Amino acid sequence: MAAIVRRVGCLVLLNLVRQNRKTFKTELQSPVASGFLGGNTAVMSAFSLLHLVTKSQPVALRPCGLPSGSCRDKKTYKVVFSQEELRKRLTPLQYHVTQERGTESAFRGKFTDHKEEGTYTCVVCGTPLFKSTTKFDSGSGWPSFFDLITPEAVCLTDDFSYGMHRVETSCSQCGAHLGHLFDDGPRPTGKRYCINSASLAFLLEAQASGTSGTSASGEGAGKEEGGGLENSSSGEKDGKTEL
Repeated sequence: MAAIVRRVGCLVLLNLVRQNRKTFKTELQSPVASGFLGGNTAVMSAFSLLHLVTKSQPVALRPCGLPSGSCRDKKTYKVVFSQEELRKRLTPLQYHVTQERGTESAFRGKFTDHKEEGTYTCVVCGTPLFKSTTKFDSGSGWPSFFDLITPEAVCLTDDFSYGMHRVETSCSQCGAHLGHLFDDGPRPTGKRYCINSASLAFLLEAQASGTSGTSASGEGAGKEEGGGLENSSSGEKDGKTEL
């Protein structure tokens, strides 16, 4: 039985490699992969190999159920930023993830192992999304949270990409792609918000308190880590971006 399981696993992995040959080749040439394959003491585990060939897909077993009417129409977002402006003030990775629904490589995001106390906000519009107290180590390679600051902070959408059903999470104020939501998180919610670091900015506890729950602007706010906003005043009044 063990031999059969191993053989089936090898066939599945081989199929994934064939389907993702270009990505697989690129990732194997990266410094991280070289560390796994080239070192005398480092050996690539099956888990790490799986991440290389499926890096664009969060590791999860079950998608959560999508509440009806949970996704807002794009035209209802509060403030519109031109794509030209977004390209200027976001990094290429931030733009790709938030505007083109991309996914950063596992275990490489800025906030994956981030431990400071404070608030994680949307990198595009500054909307508060998650408290650091709800962050946990899921082992997936992406920042994970078990709850939102407010239920209205995130918009949920069915995602059928890559031949599977998942639930996409987007900023409810600007529509920026954040990540995906799964039902394999810890108590008390049982949820795992699997989020790209590139979609997030971070405010230390003192800074977060100073915003009084309103949207923070990146350089305008002063010291927001990973912030993408520039010369934009904060507050619900200014609204958010159209994507």
